[in-house]
Amino acid sequence: MPSDSLTSSPQRGLQLGALIGISWLVTLVIGLRFDLDQWHPLAITTWVLVRSFLHTGLFILAHDAMHDSLVPGHGLINQRIGRVCLWLYAGLNYDICKRNHHRHHQMPESEADPDFCPTHNRSLLAWLVRFLRNYLNPAQLSRLILVLTVLLLAAQPHQSQPLITVSVIFLLPLLISTSQLFFVGTYLPHRKEYKQTGHEVSIKSLNLHPFVSLLACYHFGYHLEHHNHPKAPWFLLPELRTGRLVL
Repeated sequence: MPSDSLTSSPQRGLQLGALIGISWLVTLVIGLRFDLDQWHPLAITTWVLVRSFLHTGLFILAHDAMHDSLVPGHGLINQRIGRVCLWLYAGLNYDICKRNHHRHHQMPESEADPDFCPTHNRSLLAWLVRFLRNYLNPAQLSRLILVLTVLLLAAQPHQSQPLITVSVIFLLPLLISTSQLFFVGTYLPHRKEYKQTGHEVSIKSLNLHPFVSLLACYHFGYHLEHHNHPKAPWFLLPELRTGRLVL
């Protein structure tokens, strides 16, 4: 497949983005309107998992927007969609996230990489704390509280326990999604499994079946391919991994 395939069909990124965004909104509205007390526990569990997958999708769309690959050749559209997605995701600031992410690509696995834990204590917990600290701040938390307040107000007329409902359909999916993005999209691909001297980059791709890779984190377990071709949108990463797409 020729390299101009990245710009030949910008509609594909928009179509998949619209599918994710509309599905996220529809499942949110349904969850807010129907009292969860009437739901079977298995249905609630399924709903949480679906919502978590779609919530991760919001961040992936914003991520591709940061690389101008969501809608190739349309920087302003990418920026606007990215801002909306990160607001809905957790009240995140698009400009800060974009700056941090480009630093991650420019200086991966270094002291300047905001997504990497360069200290000797590279435990999962230490890495997660450093990762979250680079994105959480009072302004972001204020925006998240605003999002939660709006959801609570929307849920109140339909729910006997609106706080539990919002926790189930928004907060729990947010926590699961954050875990996916950190563990599958950051920690495992950049974890150094052996002692290294000096600054040696060891970005890895996870050996996952494409369907599992999609469910795990929209193919960002194929992390080496993403770093080698950051302009490639998420849905092309499996083709890069198998060699069906050559850039």
